[in-house]
Amino acid sequence: MPVITLTTDWNKEDFYIGAVKGTIYSQCENATVVDITHQIKPFNIYQAAFILKNTFRFYPQGTIHIIGVKTEAYKDHQYMAAELNGQYFLGTDNGLFSLLFRDDDNVNYVSLDYELSSFPVLDVFAKVACKLIQGEKFSILGKEVKEVERRVPLRATIDETSIIGSIVHIDSFQNAISNVSRDLFNRIGKERPFKIYVQSNHYVISKINNSYQETSIGELLAIFNSLNLLEVAINGGNAAELLNLDTNSTIRIKFR
Repeated sequence: MPVITLTTDWNKEDFYIGAVKGTIYSQCENATVVDITHQIKPFNIYQAAFILKNTFRFYPQGTIHIIGVKTEAYKDHQYMAAELNGQYFLGTDNGLFSLLFRDDDNVNYVSLDYELSSFPVLDVFAKVACKLIQGEKFSILGKEVKEVERRVPLRATIDETSIIGSIVHIDSFQNAISNVSRDLFNRIGKERPFKIYVQSNHYVISKINNSYQETSIGELLAIFNSLNLLEVAINGGNAAELLNLDTNSTIRIKFR
């Protein structure tokens, strides 16, 4: 059964989700529609890319991902379809595709030649998704595109004794996920003692947990999560809320 996913910045109580699902089921009733999330912050392509890139690789070939974030098309920012390893991605060329894929991913792009719409997820992407499900080849959806709009992802800065990273995502438990990878931490740290300063010199962590429960309830901790990214959390608490952390908040790691 073909799968279509939705990733949007819509309020889940609004009519948009119902309208899009109704359109999809009317045109390809054998499809299954999966909501990845409708809680992206408005127009935040960085958050949308982070969630989708850590999600889509778990889906089977043939899955179609509709990205309903910052979808307005204008000038060179056109509606676009992408294909990677048998999965398809429908969105607008607003920089999100450059954040979604790795540089070494062999991605194919085509532009979608549709009239401008105030609701392109409904008027364009849902229709294109059903065309793919009904057997239309990706290559004839539109004109091949070699270059897409590029955005620079947030990267940690380093020197011989420190890493300065940023919070890139706040999860459902108010844990703050940074852009500091385990590989980067090990490469710069070289097994030296360290201190992690969260937002300021007031909140300091000097060990990496293997599990959340290693730290007492209510205590601040750092752990490498399932994405192998450094995460700041409070055991049984809400770290982002209590420490006033948000995306772009800073963490500093100093090695002796």
